[in-house]
Amino acid sequence: MAQYIYHEPVLAAEIIASLVRKPGVYVDGTLGGGGHSLGILRALNEAGYSAGSLVIGIDQDDAALSAAAEKLREFDAHTVLFKGNFAAIESIVQSVCSEKGLKPKVAGILLDLGVSSFQIDTAERGFSYLRDGPLDMRMDMDAPLSAADIVNTYDEKDLARLIYRYGEEPRSRSIAKSIVTYRRDNGPVSRTEELADIIRGNFTGTDKIIKTLSRVFQALRIEVNSELEVLRKVLYDGIECLDDHGRMAVISYHSLEDRIVKTVFAEKAKSDWGPKGVGLREPLRRGSISLVTRKPLIAAQQEIDSNPRARSAKLRVIEKISQGGYREGQ
Repeated sequence: MAQYIYHEPVLAAEIIASLVRKPGVYVDGTLGGGGHSLGILRALNEAGYSAGSLVIGIDQDDAALSAAAEKLREFDAHTVLFKGNFAAIESIVQSVCSEKGLKPKVAGILLDLGVSSFQIDTAERGFSYLRDGPLDMRMDMDAPLSAADIVNTYDEKDLARLIYRYGEEPRSRSIAKSIVTYRRDNGPVSRTEELADIIRGNFTGTDKIIKTLSRVFQALRIEVNSELEVLRKVLYDGIECLDDHGRMAVISYHSLEDRIVKTVFAEKAKSDWGPKGVGLREPLRRGSISLVTRKPLIAAQQEIDSNPRARSAKLRVIEKISQGGYREGQ
């Protein structure tokens, strides 16, 4: 595959300021081209933390791992790149730290959710309605389920439910019906442009076509890669991996992702004071994290102008509460 320049990392300065505060193990669960990891490694070096630090970069995509390896070459001694899904963050951290003789507790975790610009721009990956290619959408090319499998095997009711649930598309039923009708009359749907044309057939004007195309393709991508289920798992497991005062930073790009991140963080930050009116002096269960960002951070207009991908980005950051140093009101 030809060399490709990955997008500029989103909210890079905010990530560095939030995460890099001490030497330790850092996990970039969405390595991509290595832009965020490079920023973390440089910040660790500038702060004099390199000697006691390691960055673990995780990605499912061989092309991303190859690009990141090249970008991070100067920091080889402080970097481990791992092919896998960030849902396995606990076992990956345990394995790498055991091999390196390090405590399996993490100083910082970054998750930059969604699909990379490289994947979108590569027609052969089938992520975009803007480029004709095979209807694929697998982040891990060895995974068994593709978008074509879903489009050609799910029944009308399941397709409609999927498009509405993961795409929040109000025309989900009519779109599902048109897909099933098309494949019955013409055979399997195999190309992104073919699917886009089927979706366009539900419109007489052009006002909302782009939004609908985006929603349907998003819904299929989420289903192919089990993105929301995987996100919930990595949030819970990632918090367990954090050392005392370790931090997790998560960048989301659409409401479904951000809702899950917000809900899990709120749940883990809340202490259980039992039934109302009992008046306990100590909570039954203390929250395990504090919210560093009460509201999500968003990109400045200057960054959006130079990097349009930042437009919809929302950054939420939490910190693990020290088990021996809990302060009420955190």
